[in-house]
Amino acid sequence: MTRSVVVYDYGSGNVHSAVKALIAAGADARLTGDRAEALEADGLLVPGVGAFAAVREALREQGGDEIIERRLAGGRPVLGVCVGMQVLFEHGVERGMDTEGLGEWPGAVTELNAPVLPHMGWNTVDPDEGSVLFRGLEEERFYFVHSYAAQKWELDVIPPFPTPKLTWTTYGEPFLAAVENGPLSATQFHPEKSGEAGIRLLRNWVESL
Repeated sequence: MTRSVVVYDYGSGNVHSAVKALIAAGADARLTGDRAEALEADGLLVPGVGAFAAVREALREQGGDEIIERRLAGGRPVLGVCVGMQVLFEHGVERGMDTEGLGEWPGAVTELNAPVLPHMGWNTVDPDEGSVLFRGLEEERFYFVHSYAAQKWELDVIPPFPTPKLTWTTYGEPFLAAVENGPLSATQFHPEKSGEAGIRLLRNWVESL
């Protein structure tokens, strides 16, 4: 059965390449800002490029924060990408400005401590054992373009809830490359720019819906 995925259109970039990559991964994917379609699809992909504050504000203006919250309350999968991952945390600190995020996960997104920023290019990752996203992709590299990231994981999960799967990478210092936490998953890198490995990762997500 083909899974339906909405790439949520709230004015952020990279949306068309994400749709193409999802179609290549076997999904029935479409780009829309329609609230009903975003709520009803099997999966919702939330893209994001640019500044944390701008992405957070655009999502709020379009009602995207409420759509994400309602989907997760019903156990319906959401995948955040790049700044679409970052805004899931409590807040982002960017150029001295502290912006409230969506608060799905505790903690802050902060500037990487690295000699050259942005972090731009291919990097290996270290997936958690049992990761669904990275099944069969443990040795692959993925494409990053960012200067900020979540560098700590602060969510304490109490059984019977499953422990989140955390994937780390290092540029200057370790940061979260991906999180899998129940119906909510996210990647700091761009699967849609990561060639065949990125398409396979999206296929793993689509097949889990």
